[in-house]
Amino acid sequence: MAPETDLLPGGLHRDPAKSWTMASRYYTDPAIYEQEQEKIFGRSWFFVGHESKIANPGDYMAVDFADEGIFLVRGRDGVVRGFFNVCQHRAHRMVEGAGNVKVTLTCPYHAWAYDFEGKLRTARGCQNVDGFDKGEFGLKTVRVELMLGLMFVNLDPGAPAFREQYAGLEEDILRWMPRAGQLAFAARKDYVLKANWKVVIDNFQECYHCEPAHPAFVDMVAMATYRNKTPATYWSTQTSDKPQSNASSAYAFEPGDVDFGYAGYFIWPNLTIWLMPGEPNLMTLQMLPDGPKNCIEHLEWHSLDGTLSEQGKSAVDYVDEVLQPEDIALCESVQMGLKSRGYDRGRFIVDRERSHISEHALHHFHMLVMQHLEGGEPPLAQAAE
Repeated sequence: MAPETDLLPGGLHRDPAKSWTMASRYYTDPAIYEQEQEKIFGRSWFFVGHESKIANPGDYMAVDFADEGIFLVRGRDGVVRGFFNVCQHRAHRMVEGAGNVKVTLTCPYHAWAYDFEGKLRTARGCQNVDGFDKGEFGLKTVRVELMLGLMFVNLDPGAPAFREQYAGLEEDILRWMPRAGQLAFAARKDYVLKANWKVVIDNFQECYHCEPAHPAFVDMVAMATYRNKTPATYWSTQTSDKPQSNASSAYAFEPGDVDFGYAGYFIWPNLTIWLMPGEPNLMTLQMLPDGPKNCIEHLEWHSLDGTLSEQGKSAVDYVDEVLQPEDIALCESVQMGLKSRGYDRGRFIVDRERSHISEHALHHFHMLVMQHLEGGEPPLAQAAE
């Protein structure tokens, strides 16, 4: 263990090569889970889906996270707006699930009705109430920003703008996938894991485990060119310059727009983006906390025409039937180990070359967790090559 004077809150060291991991209690303690709801998810940009899911005026979708309910609706002006999912009369939820309304958003409790900009239009009987001002009872707004059609919301009105906090991310994605902004939602898979959400992010943030645990992925990707990079505080990348084979045991594809091996992104706090080889595509895999020892994953595939082609289906089937079961088994085993008396924290493997097995991006994620939970320092971005 490093000398105490060299340690940051949570026991991490600034230098990933000298640092130990977060203690196991950060993955198991219910009190820490409760802190995360406010300090992490209540103050960070949170992914809620692709805008093609609410493509038409009046389309809406409800989302719950951080012990809060919100919904998004597309206005007649084409703008996507977000609101807290609560009527301003007696706090009933406004909407459930997803759908379309033609005229107004109407609360099912007492039929207060709002337009798509959140303004109160009708409240039965209000004309008989002295001093009632409809302008005082609009729906409370939630900040919404879009990147390449992906919708993000933030419950914190004082948080930096998404494009400020994640500067350079969109440009980096477009460098690998030039038509990423032209895609639409095509397919979804859901998973329930017996593992803390941070265990699953930890697993994504390193490819140290790839060669022992993911033979088909290694068969597809040229691991000699695989690198983890942390070019910014709130996002990191994993890329392989070329595929090992376009007819690997993972799936077959025709080289075209996507002629590299793989590009993956971690976007704080709980979203990963995957760009798979083959035709233009973008996959999101999001880890949603479900108590301190469980999480839910949503995998969503996006394609040029919003349909699942034969090649896209092969890629989704590989992730769904091979890669995900491999990773889920690893994460659930780790969660079991984290509650053992025989373990508290481990040591990052970080080599001087920052090779494909280096865990410096994992350390980067742990630094972000400590920054938000314990007031630690933000992680340093890796200098551009």
